[in-house]
Amino acid sequence: MSRAKGNVAEDKAVEFLLENGFAIVERNFYSRFGEIDIIAVKDEVLHFIEVKSGLDYESAIQNITPTKISRLVRTANVYMKKNSLDVDFVFDAIVITPKNIEIVENITL
Repeated sequence: MSRAKGNVAEDKAVEFLLENGFAIVERNFYSRFGEIDIIAVKDEVLHFIEVKSGLDYESAIQNITPTKISRLVRTANVYMKKNSLDVDFVFDAIVITPKNIEIVENITL
């Protein structure tokens, strides 16, 4: 996916999150291990969110590989340490298709 398409998908994801009671903490947090697309908070839980888009749900969700999850977890650890945080957190994905936006919770399970 191109960076421009990724930005459009992330903008849609942010709008979706705001409409569903999340507060956006940060976007595009980078570490040497990778990137976290969106960091948000809801009900005192920090959400590290990977955004994926595709023509259908299956093609989008298949892009969340074990390697991608590992990078997400390692980058989240950097974020937590850098910001001296000791809070509850979860790893989620937002899947965007032409007809739907869906949050997939706890993608590390």
